[in-house]
Amino acid sequence: PKTDPVHKVTIIPRGMALGLTQQLPGDDRHNYNKEYLENNLVMLLGGRVAEELVLDQMTTGASNDIERATKTARNMVCQWGMSEKLGPLTFGDSNEQVFLGKELIQHKSYSEDTARLIDEEVRRIIESSYVKAKALLSGNLEILHRIADALLERETVTGEEIDLLIKGEDLPPSTLNGRSRSNNSGPGYSPARERGGSGSGGDSSGDSGDFLLEEEPGQDREPDK
Repeated sequence: PKTDPVHKVTIIPRGMALGLTQQLPGDDRHNYNKEYLENNLVMLLGGRVAEELVLDQMTTGASNDIERATKTARNMVCQWGMSEKLGPLTFGDSNEQVFLGKELIQHKSYSEDTARLIDEEVRRIIESSYVKAKALLSGNLEILHRIADALLERETVTGEEIDLLIKGEDLPPSTLNGRSRSNNSGPGYSPARERGGSGSGGDSSGDSGDFLLEEEPGQDREPDK
């Protein structure tokens, strides 16, 4: 809730990405409140949480999401003054250098104690979002499997189709290469189980949000391998 709606999810490889989730904002956004940012952090961490809940292991598939989530949390603390502990202050120089080794020469305008507090606040924000994502997915594992099974069958599902799956409704027949495909993605059907698999879903370790923070929110997210 209170994030940009999902436009589509696909497990079709695109370039170096193994799949992607695309969110499109309902209207033009030029300002982001704290609640919006925190909810997007929960979405970004959903892929890693799904790995642990369903696969009982961690993979490199969520690395792009984790990188973006960490950058968002650090900006909340250092650039946007959203940390209650540190207050409405800016830390560090926001004017980025355009050459290699920029981090080695950037001026540090705060003490080591402040740097430690910044790291603690970033960790707190990430861990809090992780706990929320885990609680959300743990309480909706059936829906998670249902969406994963639909992706295994169709490879791409739209936001409207995801809404139907969440409600427990059958999906309309899809078409591939001009041929109608039968609707087998309703409740109780699992293409993975039909093929002798576990039915956990081939994309449960993939990324689950696409929030690209400062410059262009709502772009496609391309997860790392």
